[in-house]
Amino acid sequence: MPEHYYSEKQTSKLNLGKIRVRLRNHELEFWTGSGVFSGKKVDKGSELLANDSIIKEGWRVLDLGCGYGAVGIAVAKAYTSSEVVLTDINQRAVKLSRMNRKLNKAQNVSVVQGNMYERVNGKFDTILLNPPQTAGREICFKMIENAKKFLNKGGMLQIVARHKKGGKLLSDKMKSVFGNVEEISKKSGYRIYISRN
Repeated sequence: MPEHYYSEKQTSKLNLGKIRVRLRNHELEFWTGSGVFSGKKVDKGSELLANDSIIKEGWRVLDLGCGYGAVGIAVAKAYTSSEVVLTDINQRAVKLSRMNRKLNKAQNVSVVQGNMYERVNGKFDTILLNPPQTAGREICFKMIENAKKFLNKGGMLQIVARHKKGGKLLSDKMKSVFGNVEEISKKSGYRIYISRN
């Protein structure tokens, strides 16, 4: 079976690399590697989500499917009184996220390994998601459906996707689950869709 970034265990040799990027007005560094999503650079969707998602100081934030942690750590550095939880099924991504939390001195970040919401506790003011569209529609839909019970009343699910490559479908799903959806930002073919609980 070929290995994917959304597989739990990666068998390929880990080739560590380091990238520098400016997100949410902070200069950040990230350890990246083989076997994780967008290992060479922060992809345009994650960049848009990190920079343009709606966040308020003191919020509890979940970065679902965090990869090596770029989105969640950027938010944590910009909103230091917020609690940011990072989760991913990929053990290697979780390991890199923990290294990146340390590298960027992001004390308000915790990292858990699990499938979707498996090891996530409590409720959040917002859930940030760059959905693993290559993993298939069903998985992405499940992430949207299950978000509802992990959001506070008035909490927001914020998803980034390419509108013409599945994003429209995801935004329709958000509307059917939450009864509302709106676009708050777009760039390079990507859009951020939000639904309020």
